[in-house]
Amino acid sequence: MRNILISINPEFVEKIFDGSKKYEYRKIKCKQDIDKMIIYSTAPIMKVVGEAKVEKILEDSPDIIWEQTKEYSGIDFEFYQKYFKDRNKAVAYKLTNIKKYNEPKELSSYGIKSAPQSFVYV
Repeated sequence: MRNILISINPEFVEKIFDGSKKYEYRKIKCKQDIDKMIIYSTAPIMKVVGEAKVEKILEDSPDIIWEQTKEYSGIDFEFYQKYFKDRNKAVAYKLTNIKKYNEPKELSSYGIKSAPQSFVYV
């Protein structure tokens, strides 16, 4: 199993840490099986701030994924609909064992020079 380092907006990072967001949505599923998601908080934070175990990956139509995940989506339906507009597939990573680092880390400590657009395997 591999890990990914994923770029997430600071607003959503906080919702992951406070437990109101247990799913991270993406338009494309990782090609490789992953065990852990390393969380990079985008501007203005621009640091690796924590990690979470990927319990499972859900993949289906946006309507079905929303019904399965809405309670812990951390976003409203309007935002979700905009994100998946004109898509027939949605991916939701179910996060558990969420850990916030005491000291945020630089990307360079993972051998990465710049933040990934979506994610990168590490």
